[in-house]
Amino acid sequence: MSKSLCSTGLRWLWVMVLVIVADFASKQWIMAHMQLHETRALLPSLNLFYAHNYGAAFSFLADKGGWQRWFFAGIAIAIAITLVVMMYRNRASQRLTNIAYAMIIGGALGNLLDRFWHGFVVDFIDFYVGDWHFATFNIADCGICIGAALVILEGFIASSRKTDKG
Repeated sequence: MSKSLCSTGLRWLWVMVLVIVADFASKQWIMAHMQLHETRALLPSLNLFYAHNYGAAFSFLADKGGWQRWFFAGIAIAIAITLVVMMYRNRASQRLTNIAYAMIIGGALGNLLDRFWHGFVVDFIDFYVGDWHFATFNIADCGICIGAALVILEGFIASSRKTDKG
């Protein structure tokens, strides 16, 4: 018996598209309007800072000669496929979980597009306090982090529901 795609979590894939489009558009704007390593102040403790990241989070493995590009691409593809399958198995009514998965997929694919197109990921959001700077990141990274936080939140919500029922 086949089920309608609209009745599955795939109904929420439009969130993935929003993350990819916002990420792509912001990176295109940065590359068109800023020089590499240029900084522009936005707010206290927040700058635009155009950087190329050849690694992963916090430039992990950035200096390893290029093989990491394909390694991280493989991880992004595996995560996206796994989460799409999980969304297909979920009901559309599981909004929080499906939105979280869609955000993670959008972020992973946004950075994957950069890796395939440029060989690096464009980062540009620079958050800092005093002289301390958080690792520069982008909209795709925000999608991944917010999605992961929603997955954790959903775990607490589901756990409290089970406790309330038990």
